[in-house]
Amino acid sequence: MKKTTILLCCVLAAGSFLYMTWPDEREKTKKREKTSFQTSQHWKPVTDVQADIAMVYGVGGNPSDKRKGKSFEERVQSWRERGYTTHFMTGIAWGEYQDYFTGEWDGQGHLDEGQVEQNGDTIWHGHMVPYIVPTDNYLKYIKEKHVKRVIDAGIDAIYMEEPEFWARAGYSEAFKREWQKYYGFPWRPQHESPENTYLSNKLKYQLYYNALKEVFTYAKAYGKSKGMDVRCYVPTHSLVNYSQWQIVSPEASLASLDCVDGYIAQVWTGTSREPNYFNGKEKERVFETAFLEYGAMESMTAPTGRKLFFLTDPIEDRARDWIDYKNNYEATFTAQLLYPHIANYEVMPWPDRIYEGLYPISKGSKEKAKIPRHYSTQMQVMINTLNNMPASGNKVSGSSGISVLMANSLMFQRFPTHNGYEDPQLANLYGQALPFLKRGVPVKTAHLENVSYKETLKDTKVLLMTYSNMKPMAAEGHVYIAEWVKEGGVLIYSGRDEDPYQTVQEWWNTGKNHYQRPSDHLFQQMGIAAGAPDGQYTYGKGRVAILRKDPKEYVLTEGGDKKFIQVVKALYEQKSAEKLIFKNQLYVQRGPYDIAAVLDENDDASPFAIEGPVIDLYDPELPVLRQKIVPPGRQALLYRLDRVEEPSKPQVLASACGSTTRTSAQIVMHLPVEVR
Repeated sequence: MKKTTILLCCVLAAGSFLYMTWPDEREKTKKREKTSFQTSQHWKPVTDVQADIAMVYGVGGNPSDKRKGKSFEERVQSWRERGYTTHFMTGIAWGEYQDYFTGEWDGQGHLDEGQVEQNGDTIWHGHMVPYIVPTDNYLKYIKEKHVKRVIDAGIDAIYMEEPEFWARAGYSEAFKREWQKYYGFPWRPQHESPENTYLSNKLKYQLYYNALKEVFTYAKAYGKSKGMDVRCYVPTHSLVNYSQWQIVSPEASLASLDCVDGYIAQVWTGTSREPNYFNGKEKERVFETAFLEYGAMESMTAPTGRKLFFLTDPIEDRARDWIDYKNNYEATFTAQLLYPHIANYEVMPWPDRIYEGLYPISKGSKEKAKIPRHYSTQMQVMINTLNNMPASGNKVSGSSGISVLMANSLMFQRFPTHNGYEDPQLANLYGQALPFLKRGVPVKTAHLENVSYKETLKDTKVLLMTYSNMKPMAAEGHVYIAEWVKEGGVLIYSGRDEDPYQTVQEWWNTGKNHYQRPSDHLFQQMGIAAGAPDGQYTYGKGRVAILRKDPKEYVLTEGGDKKFIQVVKALYEQKSAEKLIFKNQLYVQRGPYDIAAVLDENDDASPFAIEGPVIDLYDPELPVLRQKIVPPGRQALLYRLDRVEEPSKPQVLASACGSTTRTSAQIVMHLPVEVR
């Protein structure tokens, strides 16, 4: 065994302490806004997680709070006194708004404004907390009762989270009134036809687009009247998750709103453990799903240049056990770090439930306990790593340039089903992405709503798309895609074009347009006949391949992706003059950090070796390793000692403890340490 001299940090001789801070010595003038967390509670030592921003939740707190008491202003002040920048977060589709529903606010009850299913049941987020149809009156309440108050408290950043309308909703009287106002004709039950479903979901999407525009425009104007520059953010699930969970939200269309300054990508174990299909098997694929979710958020925002925070959660909403939480936290945490251009993070939501909640100690156990010391220590190491994680221009290992096209209308076709057409677990999307991601290709996503931005397809060599699970909401996108192909891009279109939404009344079959299906319009832009069969076609410098199978067929059966892989591989290699490399891992370097994920369900079942010396940041003991071996299905986050800047200078490389200027309590020293 080898001995080497490295730098260790010892705090009161207790390196396994969960945290160690001295709030009076925090850098109170620091304005960095790199890391954040959300909490509805006041400051407590146990929830001082050492991020930059405390997003104080709700004027009245969070509806699920078991204890209340302190006012919003008192909660804000408690965090400010400890040196935190304070922002405000609340829900736009639900929240602690009982005074609105009971009539306390304006003398009229508004429970009829909840989202309602076909059977007449309201969809509830909690007791007396319905998911909301965002009417004009409700938005007036949000602005006057909540937004105005927080700006008066000195808050200059507002987060309106989760603009969500359930696909199964759409039967309330409030929704029927909004339908009449928007479409100009009486409401139609969505379950009766694909046409009605499409119209219903299009309206849900528009309602929350308008809601955010209205609230954020007010916030900025009111802030300006007080001499403040108020920034507005949307914390939202990914388009992948909302589509799979059958929820409608504005998503990529928010890019057109000048009043939106950025987003939080709400990705965590709960969203990423939703099962999907690959090679004929339905199962949870947490890492792969998280990778695609973060990617969908990055590609949604990147062309706009707006700020994006990535969220992870050490636990999740559904009760699981601590072992499950730990394993899946590592999977989602690694997935976010594989997007090296993003370096802003919400390190956790709801620290109170993480540090003080009771959960099973193992699967099937009836014994519950607070977070184990080894996990809490590891978690704090990971959070401190995010505080130092640099953005990087490095690329993830593997063949780059394959993108899957997405559109907001993915959310429109999920519920209910019509004419027997099924898209199980969003298989028409995963059918294009997983055959490559599972073979170690860092596949990207692109958004149809963003193709007018040149940056959207700038690095894409091969674009995969289908209209079996989504439809273009405007014709302009086809013009930009055709131009991209003309300049040398490769488009691979998969689809039978037989799903029941091909014939809904939309731009491609109304007015002067008489296309039987939207792909006919796309193909016409490139001189390809309507309904063209399987084959390859040339347009300008580019190529178009048409495969007359729905992408779900690539993953619902074992080996179903064979021809798809062959076509993509051949065209990729023809386009790029490079081999399309299949492997079983993804790897990237970010400053002194190495991030790796090894994929299972791959022909190559060998582990991935990373040479040291490295510090293993997923081990609470922070061992120094000569070599790190990562088996299939696992991930790694490492600190490389050969990439330490100024190695002769004493410095903290990794720690579960917060740093402080009070040097009498912190001992920094050189020690000989065993390298395993």
